[in-house]
Parts: sequence; C-alpha cells; structure tokens
Amino acid sequence: MRIDAHQHFWRLVDRAGQWPPAQLAAIYRDFMPEDLQPLMADAKIDGTVLVQTTKTDADTRFMLELADKSLFILGVVGWTDLKSPNAPAAIARLAQTPKLKGFRPMLQDIADDRWINDPALKPAVAAMIEQGLVFDALVLPRHLEPLLDFARRSTRLPIVIDHCAKPLIAEGRFVDWYARMKALAELPNVHCKLSGLLTEAGDQKPAAVRPYAETVLDLFGPERVIWGSDWPVLRLAGEYQAWLTQCLDIVPPEHHDAVFGGNAVRFYNLNVARF
Repeated sequence: MRIDAHQHFWRLVDRAGQWPPAQLAAIYRDFMPEDLQPLMADAKIDGTVLVQTTKTDADTRFMLELADKSLFILGVVGWTDLKSPNAPAAIARLAQTPKLKGFRPMLQDIADDRWINDPALKPAVAAMIEQGLVFDALVLPRHLEPLLDFARRSTRLPIVIDHCAKPLIAEGRFVDWYARMKALAELPNVHCKLSGLLTEAGDQKPAAVRPYAETVLDLFGPERVIWGSDWPVLRLAGEYQAWLTQCLDIVPPEHHDAVFGGNAVRFYNLNVARF
C-alpha cells in the first residue's frame, strides 16, 4: 500500500486575494480530486492525506466534504483558530468526523516566530491530545527552535514537520538546519515529512535535495519519516511520478513499506480496512 501523506485541493473562487498569485501559472487554477486521480493511478498510490492551504474554517469544511465523496482521501489535516477560547469545542466537534486527523496552523506565515509558544495554545493542545489528533508543523528553519520548545512541552502530541522544515537548499544552508532538526529528532513524538524539497532547491538540480533527504532519514529513522508529494505545489519544481521515483531511489528498499505507506497509516490513524 502506498500513501501520499501530503497533498492539496483548492478552488480559486474561494481564494480571492490569497496565495497562489497569478504569476505562478503552474498552480494558478482549480485542483480537484479528478485532477490527481490519474497521477495516483500511474504511480500506484492507494490513498492520500489532504492538507489545508488557507486559514479559514470554510477550507476545512471544503476538504471534509471532498473526503466524504472521494474514497481515496483517507485523512484530512484542517485548520481552526487554536488560540480561540472556543478552540477546544471546535476541535471536539470536528473530531467527530472520522477523516479529520489533525490541524495545521500556518506557522510560516505568522510574523511572530514564537507564536507556537503562547500559553493560549494549551487548551487546544489538550483537546487535540484528548481527541487523538495530530499536529502538522508548517515551518521554516527559523521556527525550529520555538518548535523544539513546543514539542518538549507537548510530549503526548504527535507532531510532524512538513517539508523537512523547508531547508534553504538553494542557498546551500545546511549546518543550522541540521543542528535544530537533530534536536527535534531526539523527541519520539516528532516525525518528519519527506516532501517539498524540490521546491526549495530552486534552480539547482534535483540531486541537490538528496543530502537533506538522507539526513532526515538518518536523524528520524525510517519509522518516523513519511512521504508526501506536496502536489500541486510540486508542479512549480517537478512532476508527481518523478518526485516519487526520486524518493524511492533515496530511501533504501527495505524501508519503502514504512516510508511510503505504513508510517502515514500509523501516524494519522488512517482507516485502510477496504484495502
């Protein structure tokens, strides 16, 4: 079984004035399940985890509605205002939808790098733990130190770092990223997604991502690395099958079942009974 643990759908009509801008022609259009299914079939992908892209409750409802209609969407990572006084009630309500698996505040877009360490988050974190949900961390390298503090305080909350924390591959920056990722990898509740690296490589060859991918595998071990396409954002840098093939080459064959499926099933508690 193969799982794509990080992909997106959106409609431009819902995103007026928001990302993506029109100049990103490769992704400036609607992307819906029927657009991804042929790529999944060619790549022999059985199911996906659909991840939020805007800071709205409407986007979470949109994704959950798609998941109801599309059997291959096995899980949804949504958004809610985690600092709202009503966050615990909202989390409990959304958790009643079986395919809702977690939440993702868009930390990379928040001006305060230490937003994640605000005590106002504590009730939401407690509610997520109570409901058996996970936390997707959309971060940049500068957020890794605050994320480490958060993860050390929230040891019962499963956390996954999206896109390997978007290392500055195009700038050749490695050492600071490595040190912070190493510290996070020492925490057993922290996982890492092998996704998004092609986009960060810029004009460099795809081979430039290999040292970063291999480092993540070494730090987190094959049992805590989860593959994702980041499609359709991936279209800015490469193609679906090519990215999968590249990652299959990087990950040793004996770990393919875990990295390309089993870890996602376990981390997100996906229902794969029909497979």
